[in-house]
Amino acid sequence: MHQKEYQLDQVDREILGLLQRNARISNADIARELNMAPSAVLERVKKLEQKNTILQYTARLNPSALNQNLLAYVFIKASDGIGCNDTASALAAIPEVQEVHHVAGDDCYLVKVRTFDSASLMELMRNSVGKIPNILSTRTTIVLETVKEQQQLVIPTK
Repeated sequence: MHQKEYQLDQVDREILGLLQRNARISNADIARELNMAPSAVLERVKKLEQKNTILQYTARLNPSALNQNLLAYVFIKASDGIGCNDTASALAAIPEVQEVHHVAGDDCYLVKVRTFDSASLMELMRNSVGKIPNILSTRTTIVLETVKEQQQLVIPTK
């Protein structure tokens, strides 16, 4: 994602805060909360969507409820050069991969992965990650306990 300059006023920021806390909140509830007309809220939300300030609406699921109890971060070195997205695209296509980041330093990518257990992580590394041709090496860190995990962004006050 490329950095863009967004001009958000206080009302936009308040709408974003309400939506970020509860993506299912109705325009009528936002309007009530902000003392606005529902039509004005709808117009602002549509503009925020058009400007790609709001990218999508999602439900946050409990990984344990889906038996995805193992969280790991994999640092990956690859032979493809900077700006080449072949490896990144191949990694992103793996269903268990939740995030793919180009990183600075010794490694090329940082990948967040969720699986059922260590055996399924090993299978993923062998049969999916290991088959990507440009990968030179991997280092995997398994998370023992998650203290905080969130997608919410800090919404600036000004």
